[in-house]
Amino acid sequence: MSARRIVEVVAAVIENDGRILACRRRPEKAAGGKWEFPGGKIEPDETPTQAIIREIAEELNVQIEVLGQLRQDDTDVSGTIIRLACFRASLTGVPPTHSSDHDELRWMRVSELSSLDWAAPDLPAVAELVRAPRN
Repeated sequence: MSARRIVEVVAAVIENDGRILACRRRPEKAAGGKWEFPGGKIEPDETPTQAIIREIAEELNVQIEVLGQLRQDDTDVSGTIIRLACFRASLTGVPPTHSSDHDELRWMRVSELSSLDWAAPDLPAVAELVRAPRN
C-alpha cells in the first residue's frame, strides 16, 4: 500500500459585521463552482499563520488579523489528502471586492452558510460554524 500525498492548505474564516466571507471557485479551477473559505497552500519554510496572511493578501488584496485556529481536517480528494487548517480572522481594513481565484464573493450570515455548495475540504468547518452557539 503506497502512502497518499498530503497537501497542507490553510483557509481564513473572515468575519465582518456579523457575516462570514464565502468565495466561489472560478469554473476553470479544480472544484470550480464550489464555495470555499479563501486561502491556499502552505509554502516551504512558512508557518500556517504566515501562509494564510500571504494567501489572503494575494487572492483578495486585503490584510487580515489571524484570531486563532478553528479546526483542522483531512479530506480525501481523488486519492490526495487535503489537510485544511481553518483560521478565524478579521479584516484590518476595507472588505475585499474581488478575488484572483474566485468569480464571486458573498458575505453570509452563519445561518445561511449551509445553503451553498461547498468544496469537500471546507464542509467540516461549515458544519462547526453552523452548529456553534453565537454570542
